[in-house]
Amino acid sequence: MSSHSQQHNDDNSEWPTDSAPDEMFFSDAPPAEPIELTPDSPEEEARKRALVAGLKDFELDEDDRQLIDEEWDGTFEENPEVPLPVLAIVGRPNVGKSTLVNRVLRRREAVVEDKPGVTRDRVTYPAEWAGRDFNLVDTGGWETDLLGLAAKVAEQSEVAISLADAVIFVVDATTGATATDERVVELLRRSGKPVLLAANKVDGPSGEADAAALWSLGLGEPHPISALHGRGIGDLLDAAMDILPTESALGELRPTGPRRVALVGRPNVGKSSLLNKLAGENRVVVDEFAGTTRDPVDELIELKGKPYWFVDTAGIRRRVHQTSGADFYASLRTAAAIEKAEVGVVLLDASQELTEQDIRVIQQVVDAGRALVIVCNKWDLMDDDRRYYLEKELDKQLERITWATRINLSAKTGWHTDRLARAIENALASWDTRVPTGKLNAFLGELVAAHPHPVRGGKQPRILFATQASARPPRFVIFATGFIDPQYRRFIERRLRETFGFEGSPIQVSVRVREKRKK
Repeated sequence: MSSHSQQHNDDNSEWPTDSAPDEMFFSDAPPAEPIELTPDSPEEEARKRALVAGLKDFELDEDDRQLIDEEWDGTFEENPEVPLPVLAIVGRPNVGKSTLVNRVLRRREAVVEDKPGVTRDRVTYPAEWAGRDFNLVDTGGWETDLLGLAAKVAEQSEVAISLADAVIFVVDATTGATATDERVVELLRRSGKPVLLAANKVDGPSGEADAAALWSLGLGEPHPISALHGRGIGDLLDAAMDILPTESALGELRPTGPRRVALVGRPNVGKSSLLNKLAGENRVVVDEFAGTTRDPVDELIELKGKPYWFVDTAGIRRRVHQTSGADFYASLRTAAAIEKAEVGVVLLDASQELTEQDIRVIQQVVDAGRALVIVCNKWDLMDDDRRYYLEKELDKQLERITWATRINLSAKTGWHTDRLARAIENALASWDTRVPTGKLNAFLGELVAAHPHPVRGGKQPRILFATQASARPPRFVIFATGFIDPQYRRFIERRLRETFGFEGSPIQVSVRVREKRKK
């Protein structure tokens, strides 16, 4: 991009505006390869040493010295995954499965509401008891002779049983064994998995007789518990540890350190459909009813030979304080899923107009400092007129996020879903990028020489030194002799992107004003 700026020295100076279209703006072509940054050359190293020496004349605090002296080396700690045993909790709707999950986790993780059918997918949580780590799986309610959405929920429960190493079968002791409970028992027996029977809602000694009546199910001794009040949970988990293997007997070892990808967007834009298409199976419940997904759903998926943890999240409806019930907690879980992810894949419905919600979801990913890929889904429903107007809407509403990679696809048909892998890979590569300090200061020296900061109040701030403090996302700290105008900061950010890439990643530029030591 050519510059329209010339050197200015008066208070009415202007610099290159950042409102012009960026050449890196959205393209349906595959994203470019990330720039490979080589170590500093001898000249760049000498420049860096000279600038650091010059900083001794300025007042620096301990944090400044540490940032300058102990330069970040660009390495990250990896947390290898280990194959943990899987304990699934199953039962018919509204018997207290999610309440039991929260009790085991000792925090409100699973969405709970006093009506049946709140949980719809099988959701996995890391858990620990008596020094042992395991994966706890919450499932939707299992019922017989169902159609539509309820049948899909029951199917997920059956899959959870097949993928578990042990099962806790939860029954409502106050209502006793039902015909549905007996059908679940048949399913559990066919699976051959070790099973514990939990008689829930036994809040005191008076309920013990109700629990004892469940011997009739033929699953052995019922464990009387109250998931709501915590009664009997410790004894139940002790028994579960006795039947749970120390290592999962199912599946293969998980690859080390797969990257985490959050699928986010407003309800019914196709997040679950995309996850199912990428996984090659019906991993999560999909229905035309908006808001089917409530809890974040993790799935390990291999794309182009690389493993990724994909997290399907609940649709972000409105601001959190405007939601209630299960939707309120689902919104909180979605926000937490974005924080835990490394890249946010924001889905837009290409067949509809861009909404304020869409913009808010994108901004939520940017504010969290995560890499960003924007996906226009349902491209198969687009006509030529809509395609033209969509591009205009994106140009206007996302003018500050022109660095985001955008791809067009159809989760339903699978069209162009293969492009997602490369977009994610490039966004993560930018998110991880470290610019050597010498190169960064050489870049800034040339930039300031060609386009100096305007004079303000008779003074012109001078950039003394810059370093990259961290990555994920890339964060740059600039030491200067005076306040740097926000518009000039955005100019620096745009030129950083033009020079070093950062496609698909937010970058942060902060300024520390330091005065010269008084003699």
